[in-house]
Amino acid sequence: MRLSPPERIAAVAAAVATPFVIVAAAVLLFLNPIWVGFDQDRSDVAGLTGYAPSQVRQVTGSILSDLVFGPPTFDVAIDGQPVLDQRSRVHMADVRSVLTGLGVVALVAALVLAAIGAAGRGRRWFWQATEAGASVSAGGVVVVGLAFTVFFDQAFEIFHRIFFPPGTYTFDPRTEKLVQLFPDQFWSETSLALAVAVLVLSLGVRSGARRLGRAAVAAEISGAPEAGR
Repeated sequence: MRLSPPERIAAVAAAVATPFVIVAAAVLLFLNPIWVGFDQDRSDVAGLTGYAPSQVRQVTGSILSDLVFGPPTFDVAIDGQPVLDQRSRVHMADVRSVLTGLGVVALVAALVLAAIGAAGRGRRWFWQATEAGASVSAGGVVVVGLAFTVFFDQAFEIFHRIFFPPGTYTFDPRTEKLVQLFPDQFWSETSLALAVAVLVLSLGVRSGARRLGRAAVAAEISGAPEAGR
């Protein structure tokens, strides 16, 4: 299969865009109160914070709403007392900025992938590029997942150093509600679940792209007008 220069560029772009779309889809699976509440219960957040379970859900729902929809004030209060101190609010605003940036990248990647797929009309090179991108995503999440499983504290620290200013993401779990609401157990379990979701989605996309690529090859051999080149 010989590709024209524009097709080569499009194939590379599709392969690069695919992992971003997969990871974004996986993150969306966990950025909701159902998962967060489930793992908070497992982490005994009510015991750590001293809040009633209904108050934990109220506070968490407000924080998630500010994180996803804004405005990023994070000024939820219980009995008239702010839950998060000023440093915690600033950090959560930084988290929202990072998520927004990653969301924009993922949206652009999805649009690029859709445009290339439409322009390529399902040719086999498009599906092969998508399969390659999904394979990279699967391999990458295995490596990163193992790093987080074996060296969680170090990996978590590196992640924060990459995305946040020094000194803005360290909190005292004895006194600060942010890390009581989202303790280490919550993050370790969520990281593992996220890695599994990325792996499953990657393998699913890879399998689907491979089947569609084979169908495009069969169409080409049969001489169908819509066959890939």
